[in-house]
Amino acid sequence: MIRVTDTISIDESELAESFVRASGPGGQNVNKLSTAVQLRFDVRHSPSLPNDVAVRLMRIAGSRLTKDGVLVITAQQHRTQERNRAAARERLFEMIREAAVRPVPRRPTKPTRAAKQRRLESKKHRSAVKEFRRGRSGLD
Repeated sequence: MIRVTDTISIDESELAESFVRASGPGGQNVNKLSTAVQLRFDVRHSPSLPNDVAVRLMRIAGSRLTKDGVLVITAQQHRTQERNRAAARERLFEMIREAAVRPVPRRPTKPTRAAKQRRLESKKHRSAVKEFRRGRSGLD
């Protein structure tokens, strides 16, 4: 079990990794070794994630989520498979940590009396400026 937060742990078997050839740095190895990592995690069917966290994670994932609810993370910035693997896992865990934070609901507020007064005063002032400009053009 991989501990992500205090309450969420993911089983190693839920993560599927495949290795592909990466573009970018690597010298001669770029043509021979598969160093890029594609990490797949089935968000929709994961027993480790609470339902509300899974819904938020799917919203955060955006285009990285397939139609089947599988999150695909690709890491290829490092030259070695191990470092790319660690980077992909850390990005997944960071997304899960972000989804685990429950958003604070917005409480609607009303403008204060002073704010309403300031708004009306500025509207009157603007109206007066425009009225002044209108009257000046006819005095030629």
